[in-house]
Amino acid sequence: VMGLLNWLWEHYQFLMHQCLSLPCALLFYYLAKWGYLSLTYRYLFVSVGGCVLALVTMGTYSVLLFTSTFVFVLLVCSVDPSCVHVWAFGIQMLWQTFWHLLIQYREYYLHEPVCIRLFLAVSSLMLLTQRITSVSMDLQEKRVVLKFGAASSREACVKLLPLLSYTLNFTTLLGGPLCSYSRFVSLMADIRPSPPPNPPRVVFLKLIQVLLLECSRYLLVYFLKHNIYDPSSSFILYGALWVWGLSVVLRIQYYSHWRISECLNNAAGFGFWENSQEDSPDWSRLSDGDFWTIEASSRIAEFARRWNATTASWLRRLVYMRCKRFPLFMTFSFSVWWHGLHLGHFVGFWTWAATVKADNNIHRHLRPKLSSTLEKTYTFFSWINTQMIVACVVIAVELRNLSALRLLSLTYVGLFPLFNIILHILLKLNKFY
Repeated sequence: VMGLLNWLWEHYQFLMHQCLSLPCALLFYYLAKWGYLSLTYRYLFVSVGGCVLALVTMGTYSVLLFTSTFVFVLLVCSVDPSCVHVWAFGIQMLWQTFWHLLIQYREYYLHEPVCIRLFLAVSSLMLLTQRITSVSMDLQEKRVVLKFGAASSREACVKLLPLLSYTLNFTTLLGGPLCSYSRFVSLMADIRPSPPPNPPRVVFLKLIQVLLLECSRYLLVYFLKHNIYDPSSSFILYGALWVWGLSVVLRIQYYSHWRISECLNNAAGFGFWENSQEDSPDWSRLSDGDFWTIEASSRIAEFARRWNATTASWLRRLVYMRCKRFPLFMTFSFSVWWHGLHLGHFVGFWTWAATVKADNNIHRHLRPKLSSTLEKTYTFFSWINTQMIVACVVIAVELRNLSALRLLSLTYVGLFPLFNIILHILLKLNKFY
């Protein structure tokens, strides 16, 4: 049994941390529902839970999160709401970038193994950046008003408690999804003895989904390991399928993480939406995406909107809607910065941006000319094209270095985004002339 537990901990550390947080989330929900936790104590529970989870999972590196939270609270208290976003965004991104570059320095120049606790801390810091900038934009746009005035220190602490709980909430510390500050406050206040119904059933079903995803990933990894692609002897088609299988393995890891994070939020009573009496209750209001919905996307632009949905919405609000020139390119370029500035990030995200731009133009030009008979065939080949482009992006971003680019060139999968970009240019030139 100990051997099994050690193996699980070594290979599924993130998922294990989230699973071990589930009893705490259920305890919070039932204590709040039965009236044992007032609203103030609810905020205390989730923020203290976040601090404990950070210390347990990150050790001394939890200081990264505590420093960001402390500085942000100082800014909220001392800077005018119309200016707080500029300060919060600048300081937080500089702090996050410093740690990303430090990891690269250790990996590529010192050739030192980087502690898993540091990786967890920086990953959580990226999610904290989302929550901090989300609040700062709300303050700038006056969607949220935080007034302290001449309040005593005790009253100020009580008013700041929801903000601290939002930034250090244990249900979103290690994984999303992102929700707005005002929605978080309403979710905390809405837990009461009346509906929503108890979450254990939906939590159990989603845990089963995570288990099935991880079993599928394990089997696919086993197959890929025992059928390694050899450029000298294998067919080109086999190479493309092998790379596609590798990208599916990497994507399933994301789907598992999103589902377990969604599950943890559900256990705490978050993400519920009551439908009509005939329908079953909907527990998917806090979600980063569903495997079948995302993978069924037949367009790369559609895939981009559905993939990591709350992060996509955050990027749209933070960058895309605020840029007057080249908003798509600027959004994906910021995503490179936010993810850590590795070589693979530049190649992957800029390829994604170019193919999304190409996709919009190609579909706008070709789809009206298709007959109803050809449309299904076109959709099928468009889905294959989307899968291959996504494979290129995921492998470049996840492997991060030159080995990813070498693999994409050897298997000729890299020709798919190149073909889309060339077709986009030709259509543009044809329209121009």
